[in-house]
Amino acid sequence: MMAARNPGVAPLVEDGMTRLRGTLIAAAVPLFLLTACAQSAANSAAGAPGPLEKAATSPQGAGDLVLRVEHVGGFVPVEHVAGALPSVSVYGDGRVITNGPVPAIYPGAALPNVQVQTISPAQLRQLVEQGEQAGVKSGADFGRPNVADAPATRVTVVTAAGPQTVSAEALSEAQASDPMLTADQRAARTKLSAYVDTLVSLSSAEGMPAAVAYQPQELAAITRTWVAPGDSIENPEMAWPGPALPGETLNANTGLGCVVVTGADQDKVLAVAKDATAITPWTHGGKKWSITFRPLLPDEKGCAALKGDR
Repeated sequence: MMAARNPGVAPLVEDGMTRLRGTLIAAAVPLFLLTACAQSAANSAAGAPGPLEKAATSPQGAGDLVLRVEHVGGFVPVEHVAGALPSVSVYGDGRVITNGPVPAIYPGAALPNVQVQTISPAQLRQLVEQGEQAGVKSGADFGRPNVADAPATRVTVVTAAGPQTVSAEALSEAQASDPMLTADQRAARTKLSAYVDTLVSLSSAEGMPAAVAYQPQELAAITRTWVAPGDSIENPEMAWPGPALPGETLNANTGLGCVVVTGADQDKVLAVAKDATAITPWTHGGKKWSITFRPLLPDEKGCAALKGDR
């Protein structure tokens, strides 16, 4: 059972499922509120390419995606699915963007804790090669195990032959002896699982530079009509300082909307949201709204990035 929210020190959790749900339960003082200067200084100190610098030997542009692990689907609330951040994303300039550790409190902070580190071009090439060896090739068969409601693990590796994407259902939940899987499928899943572990643990690997705050160019706010959570925790209202809600339709079947804030609007939203929780009622236009905040990654643009198969 999660502890009630309080200003004291809370234990940190950062397992795979917590990373998946990092958008809802986040650090009480989100790291991406730190200044961009801190990020640049840390990168320089580590001797790593800066956020806008292309790694000289990378075939990709600085902001182009090269590697990604994400979890899609599963039996979770729709707003969590739309707002979920990938477990890890690696870009052409070596940036590694992940969910940082979060305190195990309820309700969690409104803003997620997103961190960035940088690896060398040689490390990036090695990870791409490992992905090819692990069987990340579009069309690869990982079978369908006898597990219900578990998310699928989707892995993307951009190789010389182009982007390769595979998806394995219940990769960490299925039993090795699952009768629905063939011997070849089990072997393929074992290799893929080991590669996923390598990527997901990259942020804490030996020799990695200290993580700094990820500074998003765009911050998406996923909106829905506020519904009281049914607990006894006080939920003070906050006035929404950004663009008009609910924004554009993100999913007509679920009633989710989406607005993107940038520049001065983003600064105003962050200044207020740092004191909000995941269940804060936001007031705008005479209505109350629930908001899930989702920093957009370098390869994502606008609310359209949060649509589709997630």
